[in-house]
Amino acid sequence: MDNLRENFHGSLLMVAAMAGFALEDMFIKAMGARLPVGEVLALLGAGGALIFGAIALWRGDRLISRDLLAGPVLLRNAGEILGTICFVSAVIFTPLAQASAILQATPLAVTLGAALFLGETVGWRRWSAILIGFAGVLIVIRPGTEGFSVLSLLAVVAVVGLAVRDLATRRVPRAITSMQLATYGFGVLVPAGVAFGLVTPEPVLMPSLAEWGMIAGALIVGPLGYYALIAAMRIGEVSVITPFRYTRLIFAMAISWAVFSEPPDRWTLIGGAVIVASGLYTLWRQARLRR
Repeated sequence: MDNLRENFHGSLLMVAAMAGFALEDMFIKAMGARLPVGEVLALLGAGGALIFGAIALWRGDRLISRDLLAGPVLLRNAGEILGTICFVSAVIFTPLAQASAILQATPLAVTLGAALFLGETVGWRRWSAILIGFAGVLIVIRPGTEGFSVLSLLAVVAVVGLAVRDLATRRVPRAITSMQLATYGFGVLVPAGVAFGLVTPEPVLMPSLAEWGMIAGALIVGPLGYYALIAAMRIGEVSVITPFRYTRLIFAMAISWAVFSEPPDRWTLIGGAVIVASGLYTLWRQARLRR
């Protein structure tokens, strides 16, 4: 009974985390209607670094440590920069539902990377699921058709960057805490956003009062979602809790339709369903092999 209760609470926390991330994407897309991408990245990075840095210090973690120069940490930060720049750009310049559907392929990319670079064993069933999932990505972006937009590839590159981040996280020294990683993960977005702004022609703009409110909203729901995600994974069984990550796509589609008048087309729905089904099968197969 206790295990059932913990899994139920963990599932609710995971759903809440995904709702928080979807709302964060909504604020980012709304800000990007006027503010340059580099400025949005720098503002969110600075705010997130301050929030998680304060939490880290409160927990007694050191923000300056030689361990933070370890290769896996630097690789993780590089993946964070690539993934976040591309996903934020995809959220701003393409339909939110489409970008979010492609993002659901990240767990499949992580499984692929673990097999290729970390020596993890992946059987033919999971290889098949990975290939089918990536076929779902092709259904969403529809290359070679009139509905194809080169900007949709931003979300694909984001999947690669975020997969690199997650794979590198597995090799991070245990002495480094999650709050330290989160602080530096947000912190590196500040110089990355500034550099991105320097190579683009868009001028820096002073955020309006409404845009400051959006920034504040993103910096509230994002960290809350991150905290709920950590709590969910610590409360329930991973095999039970993890599938609820895909509820983010449901929230994103609802927001895309209701807030931005961008209803998902049938190819996004079909491709998203293929990606999610492949991911769920991969998770089920991993859980069965562990048992």
